[in-house]
Amino acid sequence: MPKKRSGGGLSPTQQAAKFLGVSVLAGAVMAGIALPAAGALGLAAKGSVQGFDDIPDNLKSPSLSQRTTILDSKGGQIATVYSRDRTVIDIKNISPYMQKAIVAIEDSRFYQHGAIDLKGILRAVNQNAQNGGVAQGASTLTQQLVKNYFVEEAGDDPTKVAQATQQTIGRKIRELKYAIQLEEKLGKKKILENYLNITFFGEQAYGIEAASQRYFSKPAKALNLQESALLAGIVQSPSRYDPVNDEEEATKRRNTVLQRMAEVHDISQEQADAAKATKLGLHVSQPKNGCITAIKGAGFFCKYVEHVFLSEPVFGKTKEERAKVWNQGGLTIRTTLDPQSQASIRASLKDHVYKSDKVAAAATLVEPGTGKILGMGQSKPYGYGKNETEYNYSVNYDMGGSNYGFPTGSTFKPFVAAAALEQGRPATQEYSSPNSMPYPSPVQTCGSKPWTNQANEKVPNESASEKGPYQLKEAMAKSVNTYFVQMISDIGLCPVMNQIDKLGVVQGNGDKLPQVPSIALGAKGISPLTMATAYAAFASRGMYCTPIAIESISQQIGGRDKSLDVPKSTCSRAMSEQTADTVSTLLSGVIDSGTGQQAGLTDRANAGKTGTTDERKNAWFVGYTPNLSGAVWVGSATQQVPMTSIRIGGVFHDKVYGGQVPGPIWRDLMTGALAGKDAPSFNLVNIPDPVKDKGKGDGQDDGNNGRHGGNGNGGNGGNGNGNTIVGQTDGGVVFPTPSFSIPQGWIQGNTNSGNGNGGQGN
Repeated sequence: MPKKRSGGGLSPTQQAAKFLGVSVLAGAVMAGIALPAAGALGLAAKGSVQGFDDIPDNLKSPSLSQRTTILDSKGGQIATVYSRDRTVIDIKNISPYMQKAIVAIEDSRFYQHGAIDLKGILRAVNQNAQNGGVAQGASTLTQQLVKNYFVEEAGDDPTKVAQATQQTIGRKIRELKYAIQLEEKLGKKKILENYLNITFFGEQAYGIEAASQRYFSKPAKALNLQESALLAGIVQSPSRYDPVNDEEEATKRRNTVLQRMAEVHDISQEQADAAKATKLGLHVSQPKNGCITAIKGAGFFCKYVEHVFLSEPVFGKTKEERAKVWNQGGLTIRTTLDPQSQASIRASLKDHVYKSDKVAAAATLVEPGTGKILGMGQSKPYGYGKNETEYNYSVNYDMGGSNYGFPTGSTFKPFVAAAALEQGRPATQEYSSPNSMPYPSPVQTCGSKPWTNQANEKVPNESASEKGPYQLKEAMAKSVNTYFVQMISDIGLCPVMNQIDKLGVVQGNGDKLPQVPSIALGAKGISPLTMATAYAAFASRGMYCTPIAIESISQQIGGRDKSLDVPKSTCSRAMSEQTADTVSTLLSGVIDSGTGQQAGLTDRANAGKTGTTDERKNAWFVGYTPNLSGAVWVGSATQQVPMTSIRIGGVFHDKVYGGQVPGPIWRDLMTGALAGKDAPSFNLVNIPDPVKDKGKGDGQDDGNNGRHGGNGNGGNGGNGNGNTIVGQTDGGVVFPTPSFSIPQGWIQGNTNSGNGNGGQGN
């Protein structure tokens, strides 16, 4: 058996054998090129190498994954997201120095040889045989491009990446054939362009444009000699020659490239020496990938856009198809986000709720009549650190929401009123509305089996003074629990279920709400986006439009922009104009005194409703103008923080009410969002006051029908109307103090047969 030399290398016999083996490969390659019809090459053991003629001829250049840019409605950039940070550019936008540097160090005979450099192969064979290993490669730029194609197609699948880069003769032969094909189809200039666009340069940068921006914060066309040499040197081993982490090693490699450029006469020796004497001159920009980098507090909206893309069939029939398009990137997504509205949300939340508070706040703005989401934000920033969260409290669970929405309290009552009005009940409908009563039983459902109060559960009003009879206007103003439970008993649960179906109202987990009378009290969790979109139907006189976040998308493929179809809002009539106008009348005007006064707008028609749930774990204000609808929620995502004796935004609150914290947030964000915008009026209707209240006043203006056309009949001694916006008054209202608790077993998350925790009636 041959022995090793004393120096530890291969013996002359082993060197000869290795040289012979690689020479056979080189000869076989040449034979395959010259005589492709000769059949299988037979270069290795059984079947390890595919026949040259059997290798498919249909190699296609992959669509390179690129960064995706997300824009607001005015074209301003919100964020960039990418699987691979890459911007594909034309070769005319790549510095000539860069083109020369990469050719000099990677394939100096690039313009002299074909797809395969036979001279280079023989040189490498000889050098490697002498060294007893792989000391020198012979892959041309074209072959490297083919390998990069395979890697790009493999994506982030480690198994496929390993297959694309495995050191086997079979892969080499396949690579060689495709290299020949590319040379014939593309030509040298295009091959060089593709290579520089696909190659990995380290530091998450794919392609020369991303690399130039990462290391020097400049476009690739502006790279000078020494910068080009540095980047060209990185390609061989991005980790070893990383200039950010090893300046000394990167400098040596850069100088090697410069010297090689001088040797092949791309530059003079004097130029090379001068460039070697310079510092690296890095001006590194940090990678900015993902919604966590979004500006204007739009991280949650950015992530919502991603969820929309990955869930909408218009972008692909399957989840996998949609994910492939998203990861491929190159998208420019223009969204519905209005920068003015978003800035107003951000400022209002920051002023009223601190990110370090025990509770959080979330707000969403939707445009009536179009369904466009104009703003979305929350008090705890998007992130993974302390007092940050990746969960979007404004949306449903499947779109990145934290749980299953939040109980809405009395903000649900307008839906019950709308259902009753649609059933022909008059706006003056009166019920006895006692201070406390058992839930009516039985109550008709949409099925054959009615709901029955088997446990004899009771529903109380908020305070002892609240006892009827009441008509709808006063009951809505005071959020009288027993009134709306009696209303559901009167009309049945099915009209309410049909009404909320038309308004897109579902629980935060996507399930329908249970058919139980306690839904009138806002017992189940609903997201702020769902509430804002549903209330927008009141603003648009009964037309409900599904929410949308994307205006348009273009995708760069092969250097050309292609427009993609995007999901459209679907608008349908959810109720008659008369019903919508009546609900707007019930909720319209400026809140009188108490919590209501803190929520109303003074410069335009507006309407809204407060809600506070049991134990004050959630507080809401949902309101609208004719041209903007918004929902604000304040509470704990874990539903474990009662908002009593609590400090929020630096302000101490003995007891939090819907109009007291969410109300001012809504007022401020709406004021900013609507600044400079039109101030249209509602189409209000006449709702007579009950005879028993004549002369006592209902909290509205004295005989002037309110600022926006309200019906007030009383004088300045009005008795106020709770927390609903109903009109301006000098009359007072005493803040009701909750005097009841919801029975055990009503907590959110119970089965749909239960009643759930209800609202506090305000």
